[in-house]
Amino acid sequence: MKTNIAGLMSLIKNLEDYLNKLSIEISLHSTNKTIIELDGKENVVEDFKEDFDNEFFEYQKLIARISYLKTILYEKNNQFKLSDGRCIQQAIVDNTNLRKLKSLYDVLLEKRNTKIRVTEVNNSYFESTTLNYDIKKIKEESKKIEDKIMQTDFEISKLNSIEFEIKE
Repeated sequence: MKTNIAGLMSLIKNLEDYLNKLSIEISLHSTNKTIIELDGKENVVEDFKEDFDNEFFEYQKLIARISYLKTILYEKNNQFKLSDGRCIQQAIVDNTNLRKLKSLYDVLLEKRNTKIRVTEVNNSYFESTTLNYDIKKIKEESKKIEDKIMQTDFEISKLNSIEFEIKE
């Protein structure tokens, strides 16, 4: 089967969704119901043995398939390189951390110097709060980080579209 990283991630997600549904079905089919009359006569009301066996077998096969596909995904994420030499996985980790840093910068950019007049019974004064960092530098750094994240995301997206062959 020919695919790319984006397609592989989608396939894995779909299989994991199906796996979750299958686990519910297995749970529902894990018991049988029998009515036992006082004279000892048994009457099977619900027999899910065959359904359970089939679903349980399918679940085990599906787990193995997902493991295989995730192994390929992780290998490709470590194999495909960005223009700066980083592998996709490393770039994803770097971008995650850059997003955290940018979030902090954004919080800092919202802060302002303040001056508040305080009046007490016998006293009056101004309470001044000033930023202890250069807001222009923070703004510049935030922009640089945003540009770097966007560039990296673009390169990852291009690499995610490279096709490769996997076994069915």
